[in-house]
Amino acid sequence: MFRIFFTFFKIGLFTFGGGYSMIPLIHFYAVDKFHWIDEKEFIDIIAIAESTPGPIAINSATYVGYKTKGVLGSAAATLGVVLPSIIIITIISAFLMRYKDNVYVEYAFKGIRIGVAVLILNAAIRIYKKIDKNIMAYILVVFGLVTVYFDLIPIVFVILIGGIVGIIYYAVINGKEVNKDA
Repeated sequence: MFRIFFTFFKIGLFTFGGGYSMIPLIHFYAVDKFHWIDEKEFIDIIAIAESTPGPIAINSATYVGYKTKGVLGSAAATLGVVLPSIIIITIISAFLMRYKDNVYVEYAFKGIRIGVAVLILNAAIRIYKKIDKNIMAYILVVFGLVTVYFDLIPIVFVILIGGIVGIIYYAVINGKEVNKDA
């Protein structure tokens, strides 16, 4: 239990920018280092965590903790990932109220935003490398990027449409394979 708590505490402590920037670290610890879950399960977790209410990192931590040690594991992982944020935001709030007009503080946050964008891009590239590359995937990637970039529909609908298209596409593909064997 302590390992789960401490691992997610480190993830929460050393990752700025929210849940998406935590994905590479969650992957490293949960898949590569401790083998709590496998690669396919990690990708599934990201899809589920993104499509359910709540922050993706908390949802992912809760799932990994549950998979590893049940309800107590999910509580340990969830507490571990959120506790650093609570501590840090309390300290930052006090600091910002005192130094909010300092130009160097503003510059620091501009640099942090760039670093966070790089972490998010890294997570997206890692996940993209693991997905099946076929016409349906490319169409959904373009559809998702366009609709999210131009804010055409809510993100939840992008996820739902992806799920529906995936079911239809793979049912047709699997149906053709079944008919070939018959």
